[in-house]
Parts: sequence; C-alpha cells; structure tokens
Amino acid sequence: MDTQNAPPFVDFQDVWLAYNEQLLRENHFAVEAIDLQVKKGEFIAIVGPSGCGKSTFMKLTTGLRMPSMGRIRIDGQPVTGPLKISGMAFQAPSLLPWRTTVDNVLLPLEIVEPYRSTFKAKKKEYEERARRLLQKVGLAGYEDKFPWQLSGGMQQRASICRALIHEPKMLLLDEPFGALDAFTREELWCILRDLWTEQRFNVILVTHDLRESVFLADTVYVMSKSPGRFVVKREIELPRPRELEVTYTKEFSDIVHELRGHIGAIRQGAAAGAPAVPLPQ
Repeated sequence: MDTQNAPPFVDFQDVWLAYNEQLLRENHFAVEAIDLQVKKGEFIAIVGPSGCGKSTFMKLTTGLRMPSMGRIRIDGQPVTGPLKISGMAFQAPSLLPWRTTVDNVLLPLEIVEPYRSTFKAKKKEYEERARRLLQKVGLAGYEDKFPWQLSGGMQQRASICRALIHEPKMLLLDEPFGALDAFTREELWCILRDLWTEQRFNVILVTHDLRESVFLADTVYVMSKSPGRFVVKREIELPRPRELEVTYTKEFSDIVHELRGHIGAIRQGAAAGAPAVPLPQ
C-alpha cells in the first residue's frame, strides 16, 4: 500500500474542546485549534508541561469526548463515540486482583464485540493468544500468577498485553512507564518497540520523558500550556531499528535538548503571557 498518498489514519481538523456549555460560552477551551494528520502505522509521541491537555487529546482520539468544534476521523471514519479499534494502557496497570494474569489479559475479549459473542466457544483459542502475547513480553511462567505476585514492571507488561489482545489498529499509551525505575522503563521501551515493529499498529504515546519520546517515536509533538495546542512538530530521523545504545549518542541528546528547550520556552512564555511558538508546516 502506498502510505505516501494514503489518507491519514488519524485526522484532526481544527478541533476545539470546552468541557461544558458554560465554558464554551466563555471561550474557555481545554484544547484549541488542533490540526493533526498521522499516517497509518506511524508512532507519535506527545510531550508538554503538566496540565497542557495531553490526556484530553487522548479522550478525543478514542471518542470518549466529542469536540466542541472541528472534526475527527480515525481510519477514514468520523468519530461519533468510543472506538472499538483502539487499545489503551495507563500509568497505573489497574489489573483486577482476583484474576490471574492471563485472565486479566483476556478481559477485553469478554466485553468487546465481535469477540464477546464467541468468547465461550473460542475461549481456548483466545487463551492461547493471550499466553503467546505474555511470552512475547517476557512473562512466560507468570501467566497463572495473580497481580499481587508480579512486580510493577511485570504488571505493566500484562497491561500492554491486555491493550493489544483484541488486535487493535491503534494503541494509546498515557504515561505507561512513568511509575517504573529507569532500568525497567528501558526494558519496556524495547518490548513496545518490538511489538510495534512486528505489527505496525498506530501508537499515540503521551509522556513526560523526552528520552522515551525520542527513542520510540517517528514524530514528537509538543503541546503548549492550557488551552493545549500543538506548537512544535519534530520528526525523529534516527534510523530504525533503534537500540538503547542510540540514547548515548550526540544525535539523540541534541534532539532531547531541542525538545527540552521548546518546553522551557513554553513555560516561560506562559508565565510571561507570551504567545506560543507557531507549529511549522
């Protein structure tokens, strides 16, 4: 398929969101003027100061919130409600403590169609799929353990498996590795990189970790302080596959410092009431 001329997989056209009617009347927006086109299979990361609207953007992308103005299309379809083609993982793994790891991973198949109606008949097949996925992320031998028997990093691996079990076209990750130690975080970067390389689903990663964004993403977007808007688009041209050694190179550090500079300027600009930098076309 010619991805250059293909329609974008994620397409935001002048999207604004106010959280209620009164805020809309007062022109008080959580995010404003979002124009974003993401190619099929692209991995993007969104960074920015706290409270800039990154999580609001995620809710718009999954159809959990409808825009006040503008339009959103995902995979060629207008977003009118919660999407079934996406999987999500958050900073807290939120595994159900009374279910084993494999049963936690199977949960979406029990509640999302078309799997729900065939779950009982195909449970053995689905369980095999869950076990294969858990083995891929290094959880072989832990499939039948309970969440309290797993470390934080293991729980987050299981959470990513749960987000991918129904083979979504898009994976949304909201600070998924933020609570983990540096070594565990880097291990999970590599696991996510390998899963994405193999399956090429779209990924939208929200993170505070600039190194994480540069290591994983094709493109990094910087959001301004609230009302959030994209003010910088930085394509990451480091060759793939990327190994952790790349994070110690000058090319890598230069990109991280450049992004840090943009966020610093946004913080100072917001404090001084200055307008944000325009997004380069």
